[in-house]
Amino acid sequence: MSGHSKWAGIKHKKALVDAQRGKLFTKLIRELTVAARDGGGDEKTNPRLRQAITAAKEANMPSANIERAIKKGTGELPGVRYEEVTYEGYAAGGIAIVVECLTDNKNRTAAEIRNIFSKKGGNFASAGAVTYMFKKKGLIIIDRKEVEEDKLFTLVIEAGAEDIETVNSQQSTVNSEEQSSEEEYRIITSVRDFEKIKEVIKNSNIKYSFVGLSLIPNNRIKLDSEKAKPVLALIEDLENCDDVQNVHSNLEVEAC
Repeated sequence: MSGHSKWAGIKHKKALVDAQRGKLFTKLIRELTVAARDGGGDEKTNPRLRQAITAAKEANMPSANIERAIKKGTGELPGVRYEEVTYEGYAAGGIAIVVECLTDNKNRTAAEIRNIFSKKGGNFASAGAVTYMFKKKGLIIIDRKEVEEDKLFTLVIEAGAEDIETVNSQQSTVNSEEQSSEEEYRIITSVRDFEKIKEVIKNSNIKYSFVGLSLIPNNRIKLDSEKAKPVLALIEDLENCDDVQNVHSNLEVEAC
């Protein structure tokens, strides 16, 4: 019986991993399709598509899936037409939340997002109520163990980075796509210099745990771990919504 229970546990864990992988692939495919639709199917002249392809490859998405998604975007293959829509709101403690979605039914998605905010003690807000608190920037996250601080600081500042900080990954939540270690370097760049700085880091053989354009808050609100729990629960539910691509907030969890 113990062997049977162990096998059941393995199957359950595998099912969870497969589900998470499938959800990630769905988000990546939507981004590839919309990027190709809006900017064309050539990654050399379409920075958004180039970034989407990079993210898909890093997630080990098969090349055939990537090519099919791009062709659906350019119209070479039939496919669903997704629209970009952003929703805004507040979580407990006055934390600002911005939710970026790709959807084929805005009414359905709006109802789902509104319902999540309501169930988790948040407040749905009108357009523009929150986004002014954020600026679009390039964000590169590197595990601290990958490189010495002085070396990285010199490298990225000379390349034109706006800021670099060392933080505990539990202290802040910026983007739902971020996956990082306990201590990390967070490099902020302008949108214009993002690709250049990313290439400088890549050519220096420094691995990053997250790279992409993100909404960076002008100011963060600090909450202790207990008060942050309902905010993190809201963010988690939003991230689990199929139509949600990214969730941004100005939350900073105070270190214990």
